[in-house]
Amino acid sequence: SGSNFSTITVCRELHEMGFHVSHSQITRLYSRFTSLDKGENGTLSREDFQRIPELAINPLGDRIINAFFPEGEDQVNFRGFMRTLAHFRPIEDNEKNKDPTASEPLNSRTNKLLFAFQLYDLDRDDKISRDELLQVLRMMVGVNISDEQLGSIADRTIQEADQNGDNSISFNEFIKVLEKVDVEQKMSIRFLH
Repeated sequence: SGSNFSTITVCRELHEMGFHVSHSQITRLYSRFTSLDKGENGTLSREDFQRIPELAINPLGDRIINAFFPEGEDQVNFRGFMRTLAHFRPIEDNEKNKDPTASEPLNSRTNKLLFAFQLYDLDRDDKISRDELLQVLRMMVGVNISDEQLGSIADRTIQEADQNGDNSISFNEFIKVLEKVDVEQKMSIRFLH
């Protein structure tokens, strides 16, 4: 393949970002990446991602796929692919108490939550409005629930989360709501293992 891929370089870069991964994991993901790369040009398009059955059936599949692409770009290379995937990797116990001055790993709880928050924050203004919440709820439940019911779910969610009374949910408010939720269990993507 024409890509200038090097396991060692990618490994080193990811380690610097606080994402500890073995050569065999990278090699496995690289073969996964190349099998998705139908154009064989070292990058993936949105269409390539849509061929992954687990994303195709996930109601938030398109939002997750978007997260792989920097704004305004329509291709992602292997490094970008790995960087986004890093958020989904479970945290190993031995990573939890390592050097406190090191940068926070991409798969830390905070970064996982930030990733989830961004799936809801459609206009990227760092808060989730009632309208954004409604849109995501609609994506998730399909047409089985009336707008009225969805509206009251959205209102109740915002009521519970909104601490400063601006009728939207900031990232800090989002973290508080999810304090008790096991993010580890809910945010690992099975198709990569």
